[in-house]
Order: sequence, then structure tokens, then C-alpha cells
Amino acid sequence: MVNLSVNLNAVALLRNRRDLPWPDVCDIGRLALGAGAAGLTVHPRPDERHIRKSDAYEIAEMIRREYPDKEYNIEGYPDERWLKIVEDIRPDQATLVPDAPDQPTSDHGWDFAAQRDFLAPIVERLKKLHIRVSLFADPTPEGLEIAKDIGADRIEIYTGPYGQCYDDRQRQTRELQKIAFAAQAAQALRLGVNAGHDLTVQNLTPLVMAVPNLDEVSIGHALTADALKFGMAETVKRFRRAMGDRC
Repeated sequence: MVNLSVNLNAVALLRNRRDLPWPDVCDIGRLALGAGAAGLTVHPRPDERHIRKSDAYEIAEMIRREYPDKEYNIEGYPDERWLKIVEDIRPDQATLVPDAPDQPTSDHGWDFAAQRDFLAPIVERLKKLHIRVSLFADPTPEGLEIAKDIGADRIEIYTGPYGQCYDDRQRQTRELQKIAFAAQAAQALRLGVNAGHDLTVQNLTPLVMAVPNLDEVSIGHALTADALKFGMAETVKRFRRAMGDRC
């Protein structure tokens, strides 16, 4: 069964529009976990435009105290600020993404050949703390052997191009084939495979069918948008059903 990790960034972004404490990211996280999400994801960027550093710690404490069987995934660009947060919290998974500080969202994977020397000691540093390490990757098999060689446990395939062609069936099919090919190559190397970006109830089922043994999907924007209509708990169940989960 594929695990669903609910990304809370969009919830925090809504809260940050006002100098007020709602919506409370921990409360929304509780609703998601209570409805069967396998875990929560946050991306504490330097400018704190959505998830704040303090949120990362508060969510960690909530999960450990109330949902010890659930997972916590912290993603971000692995500078020293981000690494300090991860080393303090020691989440179940750390997802390294090649974001520039001014990027509105993650939009490409690592160039593994060019950035091997940068990534290798960071992966080793995190794995010494028994943190599962996932590396954000484009939907291509290129460079995956390097990800494996430097010690990554998983990759997270960037599914943005797949999600963005929601109105072009032929292009969507081509993008899905790229994802499936990259996932197959990763699994042949014994890398776990996560996926994330612009995934919806509509495009999630074909993805899960095309990628056998997919480990995890991380979903935030579309899930939060749907929660405005259906509520967070029911939305989590809708996404779980789209993944083939009985709930």
C-alpha cells in the first residue's frame, strides 16, 4: 500500500496572511493523521513564507506525543540552517531538494553528476542519525546510480510536469511513462520511490497503477484545495481511495 504524506505548507501559507494563529497547522495535521494519512510533510524555507521553523518543532512534538506510529518528513534545501532543524528533530525522513531561496516551489530534481560531491557528505551526515534520506529527482533514470552510490535510501520523483498537463491526455500519458520508467530504474537499483508535486485525486490513480511498489506520495496544494470543499478528514479519505486504500 502506498503511504500518503500530507504536506502542510499551503495550510501555513493561509495562516500567514494574517498575524493570527489560525488555521493551526498542528490541528489540521491531527485531522489528516486521524483520517488515515501515513504522515506529514513540511518544507521550512528560509523566508518562512509558509511553514515556520517553530512549526517544524511543534508538529514533531505533536506526532511523537499523539501519533507515534505516523511518519514525519522534512524537506528542503540542505543548507546549515535546514540541517540544524533536521538534526534537532530527527524526523523519519529528510527529503533533499535543490531549491533556490527565491523559488516559489520545487520545480526540478538534483543534477546528481554535477552535485555528487555536495550531496554525498550530507547524505552520510543524516544517515548517521538513522534518518531515511530521499533525494528529489527528475523523472528520468539519469544519475540514479549516483544517488544509490552516495547512500540515498529513496528518491522522490518530481511529478510536476505530469500534474500540469491535466487538460492534455496525450501529453499526460507521455509524462506518466517517463515517471514509470524512472521508477523502474530506481527500483532496479534498490532505491525506494516516492513521488510528489501537483498530484490530484484524478491523476493519482493512474500514477499508482503505473508505478508498482510506490512507497509514498507527498501531496499538499491540491489536497488543501479539496479540503476547502470537503473538509480535511474527508479529503484525506478521498485521496486514500484514489490510491486504492479501503477506507
